[in-house]
Formats: sequence, structure tokens, C-alpha cells
Amino acid sequence: MITYSFYESDNRVLRYAEALAHRGDDVHVLAVRRRPDMPLEELVNGVHVHRVQDRFGKTERTKLGFLWPLLRFLVTCASRVRREHRKAPFDLLHVHNIPDFLVFAARPARARGAKVILDIHDLVPEFFGSKFATGGRSFLVSCLEIAERASAAMADHVILANPLWVDRYAARSARAEKCSVFINYVDADVFRTRPIAPAGRAPVILFPGGLQWHQGVDIAIRAFATVRDAIPGAQFHIYGDGAMKAELVALAGELGLGESVRFFEPLGLREIAAVMAQCDLAVVPKRADSFGNEAFSTKILEFMAVGVPLVISATKIDRYYFDDSVVRFFESGNADDLAQKMLEVLNDAELRTRMVRESSRFVAQHSWQRHRASYLDLVDALVSGAAVPRAAVGGAS
Repeated sequence: MITYSFYESDNRVLRYAEALAHRGDDVHVLAVRRRPDMPLEELVNGVHVHRVQDRFGKTERTKLGFLWPLLRFLVTCASRVRREHRKAPFDLLHVHNIPDFLVFAARPARARGAKVILDIHDLVPEFFGSKFATGGRSFLVSCLEIAERASAAMADHVILANPLWVDRYAARSARAEKCSVFINYVDADVFRTRPIAPAGRAPVILFPGGLQWHQGVDIAIRAFATVRDAIPGAQFHIYGDGAMKAELVALAGELGLGESVRFFEPLGLREIAAVMAQCDLAVVPKRADSFGNEAFSTKILEFMAVGVPLVISATKIDRYYFDDSVVRFFESGNADDLAQKMLEVLNDAELRTRMVRESSRFVAQHSWQRHRASYLDLVDALVSGAAVPRAAVGGAS
């Protein structure tokens, strides 16, 4: 597997890799390193993790600053694949975007018979336009669409992380029968309920994730100012990094929130799962007028799995999957409405109990344990040259 991400905290990559390793496959992951104290090579639950490039913080603010490390990673991975494939040929390479063109790192092995999966976590033209406020039909976005088509052609099969993207992706890059949909299913072995925190403490509200504009964390901080006035002692804990972190810290200071808003460094998947299980309320405040409108948030299912109620933005993708029985929606971008919904959930114990009960039922239907076999069947079909199972094509959702 090849991913320009931190393996230890990337649920999607980790889940695939461990599923293969646990059944006896020899799995290697080329990834990036979060901190200088992390080993360059490590065996993690049967998966050989190779951290081939450093990425100490997600702070890219310019197009060139974003692109240059990706190009370096592409060249490094292509060289590594070529060298390792000569020693012990790979049967399959599973390449995760962003970027799409990272799939070309698999070319040396594909030319010698290996199969290639391209996994679309995010649609790059839309993501890029949101991240850098680029116009929908700008020259650069058009170039990214060309790169998307070329990358899809390089792959034997494409996995999409979102059912809303199938028609669009098929129309511009790859026929629908070449695509499968696997959303970010929750791993019930990692995300599970734990003993609750002692009663009587002030509530803790939690956001774990990337600190980019489309995530809307600034909206949540403004809403929390109202919540703290109504519930003295309440705290808002934010785990993550990203280009907006400094601005978010400054905003909390400007609003006089002091120690009520606390920022923490990102944690590995298993560590953050334990933290999530101890909070009282989760918020997912994505902006609906951005890339976040169609970007499925894994954290929603993860919070459901650990038994924590959620207040989330009424985005297109989340309205597609959820209703008011399992979450509380607020109007995207509206800090006052978010504050009102947060207070509604925090002040109503019966509502919280009902939401947790219904969301537990929902997440049981969308666990990785229920869908893992479809992924393994897809891998086996590609490697053997058999037809891809219809259960996987266009609809493993």
C-alpha cells in the first residue's frame, strides 16, 4: 500500500492493511512520518510500515507548498517499488489518494504483472478548489481532472469512498463497472464503548480531525462560547493539526475562552478511540458550501460506535446517511444554531440515551466486520484475474 498519510492514524489504510495481514498476506505500507522520534520501519499488527518521508505538521498554505512534497513522495515510492518488486514481486498495489497521480508509483510493478487499486478518499479537483479557493473551472482544476482520468486509466480497479461520487467520477474518469464504493466503515474492534467518566463533572465536547477551513472548527469554537456561558465549566477539546491551527488558537483567545478550549496533538487510531469514548458530546461542524458538503466523515460512525451523541452539520452526504433519530443536525455555518443544538443534547439525558441507542443500531450495520469480506474478495479477484464480484462493484456501501 502507498499512502501520503500517517499510517498509525489513517483508519482507512490501517483497516485494509490489517485485514490482509490477519489472513496471512505479506503487507507493506509506504507512508509518511509524523514525528522525528518515530521509527522509519516498524511491524504494526503484522503490517510492515515503512515511513519513507517526513511530514512534521500539515501546514501547507500555497499550491507549490502543497505539491512539492507530493512529487517527492511519488518519486521516492516509485523507486522503492521498483527495487522491492525485483527482490520479491508484488501481487497487488493498493494506492490511496490524495494525490491521484500517486498511482504512478505502482507503474514499475504493474508493468511486470502486478494489479493496481486506486483508492479515492477525496475527489482531488473539488478538494483542491476548496482548499485554495480556486474557481470551479480554473486552469489548475482542469489539469487536475486530466490527472484524475490518467490516474484512473493506470489502475485496474478504483475504490470510491463516497456513493455520491460514483456518477460524477464515472462521467469524467472511469466507467462505473471499474469502480467500487467502500465508505469509511468503523472498526468495532477498535471503536467500542468503555466505562464512562465519573458523574458530576463538567461536560467535555470533542472534535478530533484536520484543522482546515472546510472542517468548520472555527464555527464550533464560536458556538462553544455560548455553551460555556450556559454551562460554566464545560470544555471543548480539539485533537488535530492543520493550516488553521494558529488561527483557531487565536480565535479562542479573542473570545476569552481561556483554558475552556484546549488543543491537543493528533493521536494514533487506538489512542484517540479511547479519548473519544470518554467525552460527553461530539461535534462535526463541516461547511456545506465547500468540499465538506460531500466528504463523508469517518468520525461520525466512530463516535456512534463508542456511544457518544453527535451534533453535525446538515451537509449533503450526512443527510444522505443519517436522520434526526441518530444525530442532531444544525444549519451549516450557523454558530448560533450549533450552540442551541449542543445545549439541547447536553441538557436532555433522555434525548442522549435515545440517540446513543439508535446510533448503536445504525453503526452495527456499517461496521468493517460486516464489509471486510467484500474487500478481500475484490483483492482476490484482481490477483487471480477472475471477474470482480458484483457485491463489490459500485455498491459496497
